Amino acid sequence: MPSRKIVAIVEDETAIRDNYAERLRREGYRVAAYATRREALAGFASRLPDLVIIDINLGDEIEGGFELCRELRARSAQLPIIFLTARESELDVVSGLRLGADDYLTKNISIEHLLARVAALFRRTDALSSSSSDGERIERGSLALDRDRMSATWRGQPIALTVTEFWVVHALARRPGHVRNRDQLMAAANVVLDDSTVTSQIKRIRAKFAALDPDFAAIGTVYGMGYRWETD
Repeated sequence: MPSRKIVAIVEDETAIRDNYAERLRREGYRVAAYATRREALAGFASRLPDLVIIDINLGDEIEGGFELCRELRARSAQLPIIFLTARESELDVVSGLRLGADDYLTKNISIEHLLARVAALFRRTDALSSSSSDGERIERGSLALDRDRMSATWRGQPIALTVTEFWVVHALARRPGHVRNRDQLMAAANVVLDDSTVTSQIKRIRAKFAALDPDFAAIGTVYGMGYRWETD
C-alpha cells in the first residue's frame, strides 16, 4: 500500500473522473478531482499535489490541459505530470512531452496500466529523495547532479529538469562515452516511450542546457545506436 500521497485528476468527463478517483483511493492515495483548468489552479493555489493526471481537452478549453501543464511546470520542475487523453496523434504526444510531462497515456489503456504508471513515477521520485541511494552526487566536468535533492547544474547554474529528464541525464552521465540506446534510457527513467518520443526528450534536455550555454554539446548522438555523454 503506497503512502498517502495526493494525486490530482483534471478531467472534464464526470464518469471517467469519478472512476479513476475511486480506483486511486482504493490503492491508498488521497485524490483531488477537478473538471476544469481554472478549478485545478484554484485548488493548487495553496499547495501542489504529489502527482497530477491531466486530460488535454478540458471543457471549453480544447488545449486546456497543455496550458495547465505549462503553468504547473512554471511552479515546479519536479512535480510528476501524466497526460491521460483520447488524443493519440504523434504531434500531441510530442507537444505534451515538450511541455514537460513525464508520461503520456491514452484512454484506451486499462486502469491497471494507469495505476502502474502512477506507482512507477512515485518510485522514481522516492528513489531520488532516498539518502541511501548509491551515487547521490555525480560530477562530470561542467555538470553536477545531486540525486538527493534532484538538482542539476551546468557551470554552476541550475537546470530545471523534470523527473524523466533528470533520470535520462543521470543514465547518460553515469558512464561518459558509453552509448545508451532507447531501451536503456527507458529503463533508467522507468517509462515506456517510442523512438520519436525519446528523441523529443533529448531535444528538450539539450535545449535547457543550451539556454545557459549556447555551445553545449555534451549529449552526443550515435546514429542507429543511441546517445552518450561526451567526455570533456
